[in-house]
Amino acid sequence: MSTSNNSYFGKAILFVALSIVAFLVFKEVLPERLFSEHVEANENILMDSMALMAQSDTTEIHDIPVIVESDSAKTQSYKEVDANFNPALTADGYQNLNRFYTKLRKLQETKTGKVRIAYFGDSMNDGDYIVQDVRSEFQENYGGEGVGYVAVSSLSAGARGSISHQYSKNWFSQSFVKVKKPMKPFGIDGQVFFAKDPAQTYWVRYKAQSQKHSTQLNNPVLFYGRGNNDKAQITIAADKDSVVSKSLNPVNLLNTLPLLSRNARSMQVNFHNADSIPIYGFNFDNGEGVHVDNFSTRGNSGLPLSILNPALMNAFDKVLNYDLIILHYGANVLGYGSLNYNWYERNMTTVVNNLHECFPNADILVISTADRALKIDGTMQTDPAVVPLANAQRNYARKTNSGFISLYEVMGGKGSMVTWVDNTLANKDYTHFNGSGSKKVAKLIYNEIDKGYTKFKAKQ
Repeated sequence: MSTSNNSYFGKAILFVALSIVAFLVFKEVLPERLFSEHVEANENILMDSMALMAQSDTTEIHDIPVIVESDSAKTQSYKEVDANFNPALTADGYQNLNRFYTKLRKLQETKTGKVRIAYFGDSMNDGDYIVQDVRSEFQENYGGEGVGYVAVSSLSAGARGSISHQYSKNWFSQSFVKVKKPMKPFGIDGQVFFAKDPAQTYWVRYKAQSQKHSTQLNNPVLFYGRGNNDKAQITIAADKDSVVSKSLNPVNLLNTLPLLSRNARSMQVNFHNADSIPIYGFNFDNGEGVHVDNFSTRGNSGLPLSILNPALMNAFDKVLNYDLIILHYGANVLGYGSLNYNWYERNMTTVVNNLHECFPNADILVISTADRALKIDGTMQTDPAVVPLANAQRNYARKTNSGFISLYEVMGGKGSMVTWVDNTLANKDYTHFNGSGSKKVAKLIYNEIDKGYTKFKAKQ
């Protein structure tokens, strides 16, 4: 009997050993995304672990002091919200958007000038979801043509419906969700791009789509930074026109170059000998009405905005003139195993203070996390962390005199994500909205902003 047991035990050990070997072999050839622990031990890699870093009392974010929750803070009620000041736009938060609403009213009454919005977000806004429909609502009601600012490359370029976007795969890019110290300062969308090899040609191609108010590439302008290079050139092919050549003059912290004297349907820009020059992106707008730029980044908690360079952002702002900064985060902040988001509230306060320095003439609007569902006790129901996070977002909006919209509340509150999935308005991950759901969310957000505008006008 013991011999049989020994034989069985030996076979079990052999099976386990072979399984481990097979796992290690196949792990090398399977996609890395299946193995979340596959991370390089590099202090320059953030992976928006800035959110994790902010919870550690031994880590600083890019030399900005990080305020973290103490042991005593962890015992406080995570539901605590200042009951005397609710900055939700459904209440009195519109007063924190006075400058934005003043510009909007001037545009509405005089039909001249323009209003510009920067919409910072995460995977909720990937592929221009939600943002493209917020943009359409504003442009339908206040005028404006063009999709706004578009980066050189994007993980969601192939899925974006508001503009067709293709690019050569040899671009070297750095993003503030992955890199702490870039070669040159990050652009306004938290990215910077380089055409590093002079022997290669780097290109980007855009084509307008059929979405209303974005049917042309309006007044294309290239944004690029400073570099020690006087040989760089670009060639531009628009529609069926002949190729046009232009030289880059990278003498300023931020440089702009108008590419065409007219609108186009499609355009390809080739970069030649442009090594060492930071390339940021392109802008398409008709110079009037409302323009909404989508600066979404997958995996972003919002904390990387604390490392945007104020001097460079001031240069962007001098050209683009922002009136409203929207912060729409939450999906990547849920799930850290805690119901206390004091650390996030405090560090996002630092983020907003940096944004005020970057864009001194803009108001700030905070949009809370949406509902998210998890399987609890065998049924899909609201993640217990959603309300604490939304409360923390409400609090940092209050502390920074920002406007606030509780997306969690306006989409229906507790259990609403399950309803949205059941009604085919959200994906089966119970986190992200699909195209139809994104359009509905955009309408909810726009309506809340419009409610605030109505209250603003009533007070005048």
